[in-house]
Amino acid sequence: MIKQGLLSLVALAALSCSDGGAGQKPQAVARVGDAYLYKDDLKGIVPPGTSKEDSIAIVKSYIDRWASQKLLYSGAQVNLSKEKQSEYDELVRQYKVDLYTKAYIEDLVKSNVDTVVTQDEVVKYYNANKDNFRTTGTLVRLRYIRMDKEHPKFAVVRSKFGSGNKKDLKALNDMAIQFKSYAFNDTTWVEMNQVYSKLPFITPDNRDKYISSGVSYQYPDSTDVYLVKVSRVIDKNQVAPFEYIRPTLEQLIINNRKLELIKKFEKDITDDAIKDKKYEVYK
Repeated sequence: MIKQGLLSLVALAALSCSDGGAGQKPQAVARVGDAYLYKDDLKGIVPPGTSKEDSIAIVKSYIDRWASQKLLYSGAQVNLSKEKQSEYDELVRQYKVDLYTKAYIEDLVKSNVDTVVTQDEVVKYYNANKDNFRTTGTLVRLRYIRMDKEHPKFAVVRSKFGSGNKKDLKALNDMAIQFKSYAFNDTTWVEMNQVYSKLPFITPDNRDKYISSGVSYQYPDSTDVYLVKVSRVIDKNQVAPFEYIRPTLEQLIINNRKLELIKKFEKDITDDAIKDKKYEVYK
């Protein structure tokens, strides 16, 4: 009961975020050896609006976890060899160095890198590296409509869909609310999994029957009819089309710029240190 009451007070203190009077010594809530956990360390661990019971559970869990870590660390210091401890201390030191330098470089790069990529740059990069960009699956460009089999304007829709001119496609867009699903932009590449999702009558087993460049058809099921026009198909392991991988190309170009900036920063900071006699190598 005493412990439960203490946890209640600690939980309320963690919720209150009160700093207490100026000059007051921090109040400890737990101790492991020479290490103390104070009320101030518990600030913010209990979300606002948490019930008293849940607050007590959260605080208890935090204190127990803190104690376990301290006890395990003390045990490691006693039981791990000096060689192991030295090895881990060096890893911690190197991690701190890496963390600081990474954050510093990222800030420098973020404020200096040019993120504008022109069309000419992307095309040039694609043409020089296109063999490195291969499709990992089948890509398709198509348009389709799924509509009720008894739709009163089916003949009109089928005619406009088949023509494919801009005026007819605009008319179909205007009446698209009448369709169960549709896609008219057959200049956009989509992955085969999206086709299976939108056209469920197509499966990996019958795919070749329904998905090939230039094929056009209508497919009826029990309640609906699908109108489909496949513009082009690119199979797996072919050179990926420019339009499909353009976002990737732009990011690669920006990443290359970042790498060049990092190299420049590293060289400049070293050259400046040598110039200012802050860095020298003894022979």
